Amino acid sequence: MLNVEETLKFYALIKGIRTHKIKEVVEKAIRELNLRDHRNKLAGTLSGGNKRKLSVAMAIIGNPPIILLDEPSAGMDPEARRFMWNVVEKISQRDKKSAVIITTHSMEEAEALSTKLGIMVRGGVFRCMGST
Repeated sequence: MLNVEETLKFYALIKGIRTHKIKEVVEKAIRELNLRDHRNKLAGTLSGGNKRKLSVAMAIIGNPPIILLDEPSAGMDPEARRFMWNVVEKISQRDKKSAVIITTHSMEEAEALSTKLGIMVRGGVFRCMGST
């Protein structure tokens, strides 16, 4: 099993980050997702909220043009949820390097993070798309 830092290094390699840039990219992801205190912990032993942070950190490595996040703040306490929303908002709106597509059951999360919203019902039937 890999620790948080090793996991992020592994994903950096998979995503084709040049070897001399990996340390910098991993440090940035750890800092942005507030994982400093957990960098040497085994990924599988993290709390649910920190596992979600690690998942988002893995997704943002390499600044991909599209990032897919499935319920990024589900099960988090209100403070952690707000932190995650700020991270997602920074990725998609302030940095403008990546388009972020999220799935969520939370209308509050959808309204807080979305510029466009698609609604699906009854097992995946697409119902509508537009602004919140």
